[in-house]
Amino acid sequence: MRKFVNKHEEKIRFLVAGVWNTIFGYFVFAALYFAFSKTIHYTILLVFSYIISITNAYMSYKFFVFRTKGYYMGEYVRFYAVYGITILINMALLPAAVELLKVHPIAAQGIFLLLTTIISYFGHKRFSFAIR
Repeated sequence: MRKFVNKHEEKIRFLVAGVWNTIFGYFVFAALYFAFSKTIHYTILLVFSYIISITNAYMSYKFFVFRTKGYYMGEYVRFYAVYGITILINMALLPAAVELLKVHPIAAQGIFLLLTTIISYFGHKRFSFAIR
């Protein structure tokens, strides 16, 4: 078992951080939705939840998962670029699910977390924190 853990340590750390970031991001969206949905549209709340969640995720991936040194601004900008792609996908799919399929925004966002998590893993591994 120890051999397996040593061989896949970074992937395990990514999964642990990913679970934390997913829970954190989902609850930030849900909290903002329940607090402000009567006055602010859910897509605007999604943008604010992403800003909060991306900063949390950057810190967990940088310091816990990939353990890179320095390059803070470069990595942070690349990190935001990867999340920029995921938010565009999310911004297209969430309204479609809510308006066309009549799925509740909280449920739809939960479904789309899986897709955006897969995209972000490959983006961060190969772009955000790739050794230059």
